[in-house]
Amino acid sequence: METNTKQLRWTNIGLIAFSMVWGLGNVVNNYAQQGISVVTSWVIILVLYFIPYALIVGQLGSTFKDSRGGVSSWIENTTTKKLAFYAAWTYWVVHIPYLAQKPQGILIALGWAIKRDGTFVSDMPMQMVSILSLALFLIFLYLSTKGLSTLKVIGGLAGTAMFVMSILFILLAIGAPAIHSNIEFATPDMNKLSTYIPKFNFSYFTTISMLVFAVGGAEKISPYVNQTKNPAKEFPKGMIFLASMVGLSAILGSIAMGMLFASNNIPDDLMANGAYTAFQKLGAYYGVGNLLMIIYALTNTVGQISALAFSIDAPLKILLADADPMFVPAWLRKKTAKGTLKNGYLLTGILVSILILLPILGIGSMQELVKWMMNLNSVVMPLRYLWVFLAYMMLNKHYKNYTSEYKFVKNPKIGFAIGLWCFLFTAFACILGIVPKMEFDLTSKAWWFQIISNILTPVVLILIGALLPIIAKRSNKK
Repeated sequence: METNTKQLRWTNIGLIAFSMVWGLGNVVNNYAQQGISVVTSWVIILVLYFIPYALIVGQLGSTFKDSRGGVSSWIENTTTKKLAFYAAWTYWVVHIPYLAQKPQGILIALGWAIKRDGTFVSDMPMQMVSILSLALFLIFLYLSTKGLSTLKVIGGLAGTAMFVMSILFILLAIGAPAIHSNIEFATPDMNKLSTYIPKFNFSYFTTISMLVFAVGGAEKISPYVNQTKNPAKEFPKGMIFLASMVGLSAILGSIAMGMLFASNNIPDDLMANGAYTAFQKLGAYYGVGNLLMIIYALTNTVGQISALAFSIDAPLKILLADADPMFVPAWLRKKTAKGTLKNGYLLTGILVSILILLPILGIGSMQELVKWMMNLNSVVMPLRYLWVFLAYMMLNKHYKNYTSEYKFVKNPKIGFAIGLWCFLFTAFACILGIVPKMEFDLTSKAWWFQIISNILTPVVLILIGALLPIIAKRSNKK
C-alpha cells in the first residue's frame, strides 16, 4: 500500500517555520537599537516584507519541489549555472561573520551560568576575549571535521528549550503585573500611543537591517511545501499563521522588554546581556532567584555550541558537495579518504579567524564588540535573501515555463513587482546597515574601524567568490 507523504497541515508548517525563524535574541537586539518604538517597526516589517517573503518561498518551493540545493537550485532553474554558483557561494560566505560571533556568545552564556552576572567576559581585556574566542572556534572547527551527530541532537533539544524559554519570557513578563499590581514599568507612558511611534530619521533607517536579519531564513521551510496536504490552500495559511506568531512574539516581547528596561535609557550592554538580565529580573518578580536565568544561560550555551558546529558543516556541504568544476577549483573540492572537505574547512578557518582577531585593532569593550558583530551580521546575512527574490522575479518573467502547485499571486507582472520590491528593500537595509550604530565622530578610531570593516567584509567575501571561477578555469586548462 502506498503511504501518503503529504501529511503536514498548515499548523505544522507554521510551527516548524516559527522554530526555524524566531528566537528571543530577535526581540532583545531590535529593542536595543530602537527602544519601545520597535513595536511599530515590527508591524511595518511584517506587512511590507515578511509576509510576501514567506509566500514567495512557498511558491519557489512548490515549483522546484525536487530540487535539493534550495536557493542555488532555484537560481539554476530560473537563470544560469554561474549565478547558481554565486548564490551557493553567498549562502556559505554570509555564515563567516555568524561563525565569528558564536564563540563570544558561548563565553557570555557560560559567564552568566557560572558567575550569575555579565562580568566574566566584560572584565577581560579585548585581546583575551579574541584569543579565547579563536581557541573555541578552532576546537569546534576540528571537531566538525570528525562529525558531530551527537552534538547536533543535543543542540536540537537545546534549540527547542531556547524556543520554549523565548515564549516563557513573554508569558512571565506580560503576566507579572497581574501578580504584582503595584509593579512599575521601566519605560514611562507605555499606555500612550505616541510612545510607540518611531522617529523616521536617518538613524532609524540604519537599524532596519537588524529587523530584516531577524525575520529572514524562511527559505529553510521550502522542502516542506510539497509534504503539505493541499499546498495551494494550506501552505499560505501556514505562512500567515507563522507571520501572526512572529508578529505576536515580536510585539509582546518588545512590550515585555519595555516593562523591564527603560526605552529612554537603554543599557549599553543590552545586546550582550539583555536576555540574561531580563530572566534575572523575572526570577526576582516570581521569587525563584536566578533559576530562570541559569536555565536560559545553560540552554543557550549548548544551543550556541551546536549552532557553531552545524553552521561550519552544513553550508560548506551545500557549497562543495556537488560543486561544479567549472566554478570551484579542484583543491577546494578535495576530500580526505573519509569524505571530509579538508580545504573547505581550512578556508573557513582562515576567514573566520581573521574576523575573530580583527576587533583587537579597533574595538575597546565587550559591549562594543557584541554590537558591532550583531550589526555586521545584519549587513551580511540578508545578502543571501537577495537570491530568493531574484529567483522569484525570474520565475514570474518566464512563468510559462514553470508549473506551481501553489502560487502567491496569479498575475506574473504583480509577482515580478513584489519580488523587485523585496529585493530593493533588502539591498536598501543592508547598505544603510553599514553605518555604525554609535555617535558620528570622524575623530573616533572605533567609528572608522566599524564603517571600514562593515564595507570591506561583504566586499572581500564576495570578491573571493568571484575569483574562484577564474582559478577553476585556469586549473582546468592545465
